Amino acid sequence: MSADVREPASGRRRQLNALLLASALPMPSLLRAEDAGPASPPFRVIDIDWFDAARSRAVPARLYWPSRTSSAEGVPLVVFSHGIGGSRQGYSYLGRHWSSRGVASLHVQHAGSDVAVWRGNPFGIVGRLRAAAQESEAIARAADVRFALDRMLSDETGPLGQAVDRRRLVAAGHSYGANTTLLSIGAQVVREGRVVNCQDDRFSAGIVISAPPFYGESDLAAVLGHVAVPTVHITATEDVIEIPGYRSGAADRLQVFDAIGDPRKLLAVFQAGSHSIFTDRSLTGGAALNPKVKLATAELGLAFLDLAFKDDGAALAQWRSAWSPLLARTPAAGFPARGITPHLAMDAA
Repeated sequence: MSADVREPASGRRRQLNALLLASALPMPSLLRAEDAGPASPPFRVIDIDWFDAARSRAVPARLYWPSRTSSAEGVPLVVFSHGIGGSRQGYSYLGRHWSSRGVASLHVQHAGSDVAVWRGNPFGIVGRLRAAAQESEAIARAADVRFALDRMLSDETGPLGQAVDRRRLVAAGHSYGANTTLLSIGAQVVREGRVVNCQDDRFSAGIVISAPPFYGESDLAAVLGHVAVPTVHITATEDVIEIPGYRSGAADRLQVFDAIGDPRKLLAVFQAGSHSIFTDRSLTGGAALNPKVKLATAELGLAFLDLAFKDDGAALAQWRSAWSPLLARTPAAGFPARGITPHLAMDAA
């Protein structure tokens, strides 16, 4: 994500993303399955150690794969990008929930902005965070997502890749990873007269959790107006990042939602919570609220996919009814009709 680093405007414009604290088929030889324990769950967890030779960059990933799949329909695939300081092990609650319900989830680790930023001399952490948030790393992250999807769909993953439904590929992410997601589905900026475009046209939907704005950009609509796929945006009223020199408030998430060009968008805002409630951390946001928000977030992702890919709003209607007590802002019952703005449709829902 981009960051308000209190630097001159020219310095801010060189950053795309703000700093956020966060995080029965045969296996090809490249893959190794995690021990599932005595009782086999309805999904498999597979670690993959890819390396992009063209960029001399490691791209580790963790795949959550449904144990039972329909060969006729194919398996939808989410490619998930972690927040700054995260890893492929993070956001496991999403991978487990989605894969147990038939949606595969590939969690990509970004070597330039992963858990390594927290290691080393504690006095150097600000410098490591700054380096992780540079524009070059933001672009490299989008390239990681593209590379991981290339590899997942290639022959090297064997029957797993063959089973993926190419019509239902979803980019998703939290925090810095949400900005990576937006770049992957069409967000653009102009640098020295050149458009920086990291879009991967294979993605047909986006799950955007806690996305900060692209600081240094005076017109968010110009950046996000190019997004032309359905998106769901998830945040909380206390979804705030604040460390010395950097701040992104909850209102920033709403600005991102408003600036998205495609009217097929939904917004859910949980009451209270925190920025890191959407990570695997179990206490942030409150011990009672935390697991509820996690479950609601995972279920909303699936309800959104039903709406986006099947034009089926039944799961979304059930979600709105079940989780409304936790919400400060409830997503619309469906995508707005042609000629109706998202705000009006949401207010009428």
